[in-house]
Amino acid sequence: MEKNNPIKKSFVLTPSKDIRNSSDPDIAGSYAMQRAGQAAIDLAIQTNTAIVTTVDGKIVRISAAELIKQRQLTA
Repeated sequence: MEKNNPIKKSFVLTPSKDIRNSSDPDIAGSYAMQRAGQAAIDLAIQTNTAIVTTVDGKIVRISAAELIKQRQLTA
């Protein structure tokens, strides 16, 4: 991880069950947000750019190299 990057855990969403099957429509609908987030990560890697997101309520910049490392750790 980058020296000034406060991320200490994986930030990739890995739900234990498929949220699309939730009885709560808000939870089931949040699957689209997960897909959008993953698409943003994919695009950042393809274009070698960083993403800006929040982790534990803090705004962080995550480089494409760090995204690739995180993806390899969760693959």
